[in-house]
Amino acid sequence: MSMKEGFVEVTGGRVWYQMHDAHTNNAPVIILHGGPGSSHWSLQGLKALSTIRPVILYDQLGCGKSDRPSDTSLWNIDRFVEELQQLRDGLQLKEFYLLGHSWGTTLAAAYYLSHPEGVQGIIFSSPCLSAPRWAEDQQRNLQQLPVNVQNTIRECEKDGTTDSTAYKEATKVFNSHFVCRIPEEQRPEFLKEGAAYKNSEIYNMMWGASEFHVAGSLKSFDCTNELNSFHIPTLYTCGRFDEATPESTEYFSRLTPNSEFHVFENSSHMPYIEETEEYLRIMREFLAD
Repeated sequence: MSMKEGFVEVTGGRVWYQMHDAHTNNAPVIILHGGPGSSHWSLQGLKALSTIRPVILYDQLGCGKSDRPSDTSLWNIDRFVEELQQLRDGLQLKEFYLLGHSWGTTLAAAYYLSHPEGVQGIIFSSPCLSAPRWAEDQQRNLQQLPVNVQNTIRECEKDGTTDSTAYKEATKVFNSHFVCRIPEEQRPEFLKEGAAYKNSEIYNMMWGASEFHVAGSLKSFDCTNELNSFHIPTLYTCGRFDEATPESTEYFSRLTPNSEFHVFENSSHMPYIEETEEYLRIMREFLAD
């Protein structure tokens, strides 16, 4: 298996990429990481899919190993779509698959709706295709938490103290239920290392203070009415306890012709960490077809 890495010039700076290739002639799969403002770091295990087709990991501008410009006007979905097109052009890709996770699914959908040519299939892993629906789902999820945690979250959001220790501690409780159910001390080392590659400014501007408080520029994003125009093989997946709920994920799948739906029964939002082998098996099955 060969690996090459480098940088591609995009609007606002350079983005880092890495291509894993087991010397197949198949169209590659581009991995779109979550966030906004996270990095490829937690998804690096997906290079194992290169036995089926080449895997391209990249860090979106502003995080990971990519440049970190200070121009905040760059942090909008249209420029991230343009960035993906510039990456595609820079790597001279004619045909490819997209595997988006979380915010990466928002980006994958927005990209396909403006540049469908060449996209052979899409995997929506723990999708966020409607920010308003996501916000409603999180209000229901919050109700499953201890009452004191709910109260802390409500009060901090009302008072504008979402940068307080109390809010951060309450957020940790939410995350341990709906983001990653593996106890912190048992999580893989690279997951902890990934925290250093994040850019919270992008996350706060585009999303908000936490997973469940949607207050940024993406808060009105909703492409559910356009999912009937996705006429390529599409796979929707999520964890049973995912903040991207099985109900919403299945709803998106029903709106999409030629789509499949799969739930990882022992996972929340990170089945690629929580159920690695099963996650890779389902991805390989789809990508092999």
